[in-house]
Amino acid sequence: MSSFVEMIENITPDIYESLKLAVEIGKWSDGRKLTQEQRELSLQALIAWEVRNVPEDQRIGYMGPQECASKSAPVPNILFKSDAIH
Repeated sequence: MSSFVEMIENITPDIYESLKLAVEIGKWSDGRKLTQEQRELSLQALIAWEVRNVPEDQRIGYMGPQECASKSAPVPNILFKSDAIH
């Protein structure tokens, strides 16, 4: 294969699942340990494949809509209390 893009285009759902498991457990299906470089490239391939084939909310690392927890409760103004202003 001449490029990363071509490699991604040739990933089947079965290859995707195999790569995903390898990244998760740190081993290939034959028991050999992934090197750091193999893990990084495999994860990049998974993410690139998912962009084309998996709904956003089902992709690796998806966290969904997030809102800051501090927005849920009003923060009291300790500098300017209404009863302190004359």
